[in-house]
Amino acid sequence: MAGGKIRKEKPKAPPNNYQGGISFHKSKGQHILKNPLLVDSIVQKAGIKSTDVILEIGPGTGNLTKKLLEAGKEVIAVELDSRMVLELQRRFQGTPYSNRLKVIQGDVLKTELPRFDICVANIPYQISSPLTFKLLFHPTSFRCAVIMYQREFAMRLVAQPGDNLYCRLSVNTQLYARVSHLLKVGKNNFRPPPKVDSSVVRIEPRKPQPQVNKKEWDGFLRVCFIRKNKTLGAIFRQKSVVSMLEKNFKTLQAVLASLNGSTGEAAVMDVGDQSMGLEDDDNEMEDDDEDMEMEEGQGGGGEFKEKVMNVLKEGGFEEKRSSKLSQQEFLYLLSLFNKSGIHFS
Repeated sequence: MAGGKIRKEKPKAPPNNYQGGISFHKSKGQHILKNPLLVDSIVQKAGIKSTDVILEIGPGTGNLTKKLLEAGKEVIAVELDSRMVLELQRRFQGTPYSNRLKVIQGDVLKTELPRFDICVANIPYQISSPLTFKLLFHPTSFRCAVIMYQREFAMRLVAQPGDNLYCRLSVNTQLYARVSHLLKVGKNNFRPPPKVDSSVVRIEPRKPQPQVNKKEWDGFLRVCFIRKNKTLGAIFRQKSVVSMLEKNFKTLQAVLASLNGSTGEAAVMDVGDQSMGLEDDDNEMEDDDEDMEMEEGQGGGGEFKEKVMNVLKEGGFEEKRSSKLSQQEFLYLLSLFNKSGIHFS
């Protein structure tokens, strides 16, 4: 331009959500750990043995993977994004680690996981609940899982009776595992940074696993946590709750009545087990405690309602609240209901 200076535009710095030319997608939960000290701390707290086969979920570009390979015998990395799979293969190709790294491309929730000793992972937060229970119900035992979660979800996992965040997720998880909080992690430790802080949690499956029917237990907790601060008496008086339980009760009675009387008590026990449902459904374990407020539409009969209330009174639970009940109290109350022929699935 005549009489003026030509302004040279400075090249824009690349956004902070790139590494090695790969862009990360927040919508897919891709937040890569960039703080090497934090990576070292996670690996150290995991207590990895040199003989361990390690499962890593969502390895990304391999920052954590490298430290896991240094600590253990083998790393099995499950990654959905084909770009990340190629980056992992490129990063470790020709290194001493290449023959100790196995990469599985696919959705971890739909993948049949192999045997492993320990799981260490920075996972996409949107799969937190189904993945946690997929691991807990894994057919072969493992020592522990050390997982990065969104902080609020992590605090729900470790919450105790009376805590504000104590919920159905807390009770469900702690039935199957010992859960402990290891580290609080600020959002600036990631590239790109998420909107919320995170926490690292250690999950150790209980051995032996509790002898409880998963569907029956989960159905029972779903009712108890309709409104966790209401008394159990108020919850179990709701017409829709009574109606659901009465329907289950009548169904079981009809099945028992159709049996040949000569089969005896053993057959009754078999049918009772079947009525509770033996199939696993990990997706039912998701944490949405208060999404189930039932409508007051149809009602159950007064006689059956009295039967339900008598169970609560027998155990001294009528005026108690789910937000304050321990795991043992929930188990005891479920046993009282089942003893009276009342089932939740």
